[in-house]
Amino acid sequence: MSLRYALALLAVLAAGPAFPQEPDAKPRAQELDSAREQLERARITQEALKREIETLRGERGKLSAELIDTAQTIRETERRLTESEDRLGSMTASEKDVRENLASRRDVLATLLGALQRMGLQPPPALLVEPADALTAVRSSMLLGSVLPELRIEAEALSSDLAELTRVRREIEAERTGLADEKKRLDDARVRLSALVATRQAMLSDRERELTVEEKRTAELAREVSDLESLIARMEAEVAPAKQAAEAAAAAESPTEPPPPSTQLAALGDPGRLAPAVAFASAKGLLPLPATGTQVKGFGVPDGFGGTTKGQTRATRAGAQVTAPCDGWVVYAGPFRSYGQLLILNAGGGYHVLLAGMENITVELGQFVLTGEPVAQMGQGGTQVASTEPLAAGKPVLYIEFRKDGSSIDPAPWWAAASNEKVRS
Repeated sequence: MSLRYALALLAVLAAGPAFPQEPDAKPRAQELDSAREQLERARITQEALKREIETLRGERGKLSAELIDTAQTIRETERRLTESEDRLGSMTASEKDVRENLASRRDVLATLLGALQRMGLQPPPALLVEPADALTAVRSSMLLGSVLPELRIEAEALSSDLAELTRVRREIEAERTGLADEKKRLDDARVRLSALVATRQAMLSDRERELTVEEKRTAELAREVSDLESLIARMEAEVAPAKQAAEAAAAAESPTEPPPPSTQLAALGDPGRLAPAVAFASAKGLLPLPATGTQVKGFGVPDGFGGTTKGQTRATRAGAQVTAPCDGWVVYAGPFRSYGQLLILNAGGGYHVLLAGMENITVELGQFVLTGEPVAQMGQGGTQVASTEPLAAGKPVLYIEFRKDGSSIDPAPWWAAASNEKVRS
């Protein structure tokens, strides 16, 4: 029996109709006691439900914190893997240079060694025989004195270089193997955490059938519209989860005075939040890049097609994870024209963040994601998305675009200083 029904019943029974013919009030009192018991049971059930919801919210915070921590560890691992590979490439090139240097000096070394061998077979005469012999002996001594130390020093230096290069190369190979194993373990942990989050979401809300319907509508809209501005507008107006996300973003009021950076960073560390910790406009210099890699195109530069870029592109590692650069609600997740797999976050305040070029997206339409939370994964090979020109390196390419009230803006001021890893000139 619902709480509302129990309250209504209690009120009716308390008032009670006038039945003068009823001999006594005992049955009515029993009914009243029963209603009170039902009301108490409903209250206890409601309290238990509140505790369960609070537990799930706490679990959500714990799971989100573990997801973000794991994502950060994976990101650090990817960075160290890239650095190790760069060091290995540099050392391999140095080793090649040394070997080529040895090969180019082979004739000179052979001539010197041959001369020394001949001098050994025909030693110079004693100094006190004839002046000519004395001059020859002096010249030979001078030759030995100048050549042997130089030859020995050069040979020792080259030998030392080769030994050092071999040692470093072995160390880096071992490091690569260890980091690859570590990354696999972290990937396994991320899969497990994703499964736990999926279970938690199912416990909080049964939306599978609703999402299936909305995903079909999303696909239809993606085919109907021709540009991003129309896509965002229609998604937030016509698709229920995206509309709810947009309404939630609008309802998340920003403080009139932005808090100091230390307070903002502390707010970003709360994994249980269900709304942006920091207003997007106030988050300049605080946001982490969504993926480890090298910037190949900045904002507002020639795009190779006669226009200028509306975002940034980054070459990433094969299979690199992509994390949310900010708090926000997912208002689009799926393929869209030349963008490939496209993820759009409503960050509130009229701001939207677009990520494109991933192989697969791991969040759902309408979901609220936290800064640093894994949202997608890059593919294994080269990718080309809108607003980028082909890249020769054949690496996966992540496209990042920030929008304010429908217009593209430069993302650079929002990135944290530590996130500006590499920029290709």
